[in-house]
Amino acid sequence: MNDYQKMADLLLQSRYAVALTGAGISVESGIPDFRSEKGLWSKYDPMEYGHIDSFRSNPAKVWKMLLEMDSVLMKAVPNSAHYALADLERRGILKAIVTQNVDSLHQKAGSLNVIEFHGNNRSLRCGRCSRKYARESVSFEKIPPLCACGYPLRPEFVFFGEEIPPDAYQKAMTSVQRCDLMLVVGTSATVAPASYLPRTAKSRGAILLEVNPAATELSHRMSDLHIAESAGKALPAIVAALDASSPKQRKNV
Repeated sequence: MNDYQKMADLLLQSRYAVALTGAGISVESGIPDFRSEKGLWSKYDPMEYGHIDSFRSNPAKVWKMLLEMDSVLMKAVPNSAHYALADLERRGILKAIVTQNVDSLHQKAGSLNVIEFHGNNRSLRCGRCSRKYARESVSFEKIPPLCACGYPLRPEFVFFGEEIPPDAYQKAMTSVQRCDLMLVVGTSATVAPASYLPRTAKSRGAILLEVNPAATELSHRMSDLHIAESAGKALPAIVAALDASSPKQRKNV
């Protein structure tokens, strides 16, 4: 039995499976990992451009980086890994996705229960009056874009130096505490507080499955099974293995 089939069988046997995804799942959609050689942090100092204090002191400077990031995110489309996770949800196997990404590609692929741990790039918010704007309704002719109250708008995602949105954190922890299987895709999950999620799941007896081209700390310490391949190759193969399973095994469908 190959590892695809092993993961497929474990997913079928689970009662409440949750996926945790990171930058690696979107690389094949043309979005480089921020920390990679071609990522934004190779060009911009993350503490100079990605920290909330930097935004507050010089929003126009930070928006220069944000618009470059935006141009990449807006062109990206879901890849086969995103569609595979949406398929697992439609089958009733995957109950929730906790994503560290802000690209909304899970939703574009058809996933419904997506918990955006770090927020999203779809909307902007005023840092003073908290009014929200759909990104497409905002003009970027002048930088920074301004709220009707005259205060600079900011993306609805987490900057360095900010806490995870309480609602997202609570939803993520509730799902993780309930799960009996966690599928970790495209993330090393070593940076807090995201690092708490797989550790919490494992401490409560959940099976931990990992899909990541490179071995991580999870691979060595917690993963029950690690497939060292890209998400775009491995996840569709796992779904195909589900289709090869006998109907009697498909208790969640």
